[in-house]
Amino acid sequence: MQRRAFLQSALAAAFVAAFPMRAHAQSYDFYFTRLSYESGNWDVDERMPANVLNSLIEYTSLRVDIRERVVPLSDPAMLSAPFCYMAGHRLVQFTLQERENFVRYVNNGGFVFVDDCNHDIDGMFARTFEQQMAELFGPDALQKIPNDHAIYTSFFTFDGPPRTSMELNGWGDDLVHDYLKAIIVNGRIAVLYSNKDFGCEWDYDFRNKRWLRVDNTKFAVNIVMYAMTA
Repeated sequence: MQRRAFLQSALAAAFVAAFPMRAHAQSYDFYFTRLSYESGNWDVDERMPANVLNSLIEYTSLRVDIRERVVPLSDPAMLSAPFCYMAGHRLVQFTLQERENFVRYVNNGGFVFVDDCNHDIDGMFARTFEQQMAELFGPDALQKIPNDHAIYTSFFTFDGPPRTSMELNGWGDDLVHDYLKAIIVNGRIAVLYSNKDFGCEWDYDFRNKRWLRVDNTKFAVNIVMYAMTA
């Protein structure tokens, strides 16, 4: 199933399930789903979703649900989400049900943005998340994406992934990387993987600071628009 068809049917099913009495009165093009998982620390950057949702309302014509939805990765409800966000900086070790849902969601047209908060000293999140992806999708599934990929021009124009002030350690190698990684399914990004700690950067509403010349959430808009339209 192509992503557009998947998202349309999933959005309809999810809204009817959550609000059966209001399904005909109101609908959304987009809602933000954060995935919780049993290992590690998934509840980071608490203000980030609200800032991203505000930017989507400000810059796009999407009908946006302003609430963040937290759904366990083990819950089949996550299979209906148009966009999933997963983050942390500790151990990632999926349970059997989490593994099954992650694979099913990705292979059926879903989109997961995974952001390594990288506040550790040994790349724990990166090492264990990459190991999970290798076990689920194969050792070469996560690949660098080129800096002219469509995600960098899906709404605003970037010449690659924006630098962040929070990019402390990356993949445990103390280097700043000028690329993102992804798992590609049917020619589209299904899992976008960052070690740049975008979530921490977007957690603060810098847009009201006079000294900041560029809205730091604009790349978040690109990610969402790519997920919704590619």
